[in-house]
Amino acid sequence: MATFTIEGKQFMYNGNPIRILSGAMHYFRIVPEYWKDRLLKLKACGFNTVETYVAWNMHEPKEGQYNFQGIADIEQFIQLAGEVGLHVIVRPSPYICAEWEFGGLPAWLLKDPSMQLRCYDQPYLSKIDAYFDELLPRLQPLLCTNGGPIIAMQIENEYGSYGNDKEYLAYVRQAMIKRGMDVLLFTSDGYDDANLQGGTLIPDVLATVNFGSRPEEAFDKLQEYQPDKPLVCMEYWNGWFDHWGDEHHVRGFDDVVDVLDRMLQMGASVNFYMFHGGTNFGFYNGANYLGKYEPTATSYDYHALLSESGDITDKYIAVRELISKYVDMTGLELPPPIRKKHYGNIRLTEKARLFESLDSLSAPITSKCTATMEQLDQDYGFILYSTQISGPRAKHKIVLQHVHDRALIFLDGVYQGVVERNTHDQTLEIKVNDILAEIPPEGATLSILVENMGRINYGYSLKDPKGITEGVRFERMFLYDWTIHTLPLDDLSRLNFGEQQADGSYTPTFYKGEFHVDEIGDMFLKLEGWTKGVAYLNGFNLGRYWEIGPQKTLYIPGPLLREGANEVIIFELHGTRDPVVTLQDFAELG
Repeated sequence: MATFTIEGKQFMYNGNPIRILSGAMHYFRIVPEYWKDRLLKLKACGFNTVETYVAWNMHEPKEGQYNFQGIADIEQFIQLAGEVGLHVIVRPSPYICAEWEFGGLPAWLLKDPSMQLRCYDQPYLSKIDAYFDELLPRLQPLLCTNGGPIIAMQIENEYGSYGNDKEYLAYVRQAMIKRGMDVLLFTSDGYDDANLQGGTLIPDVLATVNFGSRPEEAFDKLQEYQPDKPLVCMEYWNGWFDHWGDEHHVRGFDDVVDVLDRMLQMGASVNFYMFHGGTNFGFYNGANYLGKYEPTATSYDYHALLSESGDITDKYIAVRELISKYVDMTGLELPPPIRKKHYGNIRLTEKARLFESLDSLSAPITSKCTATMEQLDQDYGFILYSTQISGPRAKHKIVLQHVHDRALIFLDGVYQGVVERNTHDQTLEIKVNDILAEIPPEGATLSILVENMGRINYGYSLKDPKGITEGVRFERMFLYDWTIHTLPLDDLSRLNFGEQQADGSYTPTFYKGEFHVDEIGDMFLKLEGWTKGVAYLNGFNLGRYWEIGPQKTLYIPGPLLREGANEVIIFELHGTRDPVVTLQDFAELG
């Protein structure tokens, strides 16, 4: 058993003063085989603590069905941290932000359109209680009060940037306490008045602040509200994340070290966000919406101290040098770098067209109206809507009301164009051979393939159902009688692939190829000449790619490979002239 307490402006661990030097890394963004490597690199940098969020949607993907295996084995991650000599800060709030899909909330919450999020609303609170009943007993043996490494836990995340329901915050706090979470509890928020007034439970709960610069200003404001407690920067933003279409964010190490040094001179405790970002594998990237929908890229490199693939950076070296002035670094040696491999170009020789493979991927659902993914118990991936337009009809536009997030339109199987969420009117003229088309007397089949590009993870637009949210109009007339295929694309094993045949047409297609591995190591999948889609390696969803960047490669951790034959499947939405991918030994970001 151990104690982690506050005495005045000082943290105490087992009665001795301690300054927390922490780094954030998320177990769910790192393959489990690499957890220990990343934790050892954190410790070797002079840090004494690791911090992680807990992603509710990772642990309860379907309501009442829980997952704590593999990359979701949070208990093993925390135990490993303790074994290498690190304290642990856990942030198990129902909501985590984190640029993670829906801020960590499970998609099934949105099946009930009346569900109120992040407030004292009983239907929402009952879902939290059920989740906490499963999660928190797993964490209880790992608390420092029970001999484990967990020293502190967060009760909500940056709540002041969302709401001011103190009754809700108190409820979550009490829900943790009554389930045995008897370690230090805290909140974290931005440091302006609105955030600190809305998001804290001062004086009953320690308040911490998040920022990337101007530490004196931030801590001065915190002390206006909380003058008698330790100074803590719970998120020191030493880098930043990327949206698709952005430039890759870079922050120089000189600036990072300067701000850190100023905080340490003030006696503050610091948690780097991020120390190691990792990867938004699968469909777990989030998105922002502050007047414009902006999905986050697959890479969560964050320009952090460790790269996406866990490599030491110049920022790591500079921070380590500074920390050595405050911490005894004796015996803290760096683990060896992880091997990188280059296998060159791989030709994908087989393909399966989406429209010809629907029966292998999904059972059709008939519906009078369009329905969202959540209404059909789908969480991630794509959804296909099809209906008949009777003819003859004059030349008109198709109007999507509204699309979340990106739709490909087909008329009788012929690609017509893209409608994106940020398009102002969300309309598309139906054309044949670039001529605005009439619907012939026999009618035509309209098909709309919608991609969920990530639910919003921050701000006032958290309620973000996916698919076509209201309906589809042919000019002013709403269209009814739809056939819908849910396409989560979480199991491609039933696809029937055939040999490639060049026919010049572009339609959403799965491409498959194999390559042989003699020696396992990390690699990066480059998709030059491809447009947009999803990549799989031995059945594991590596994430999305998009030619607009900034990332040009997808990270392949070595443990996903196997000696001998390995399989690559690419789901390409728009087509490629040459189905070749490159497996190289370096990342390309920006």
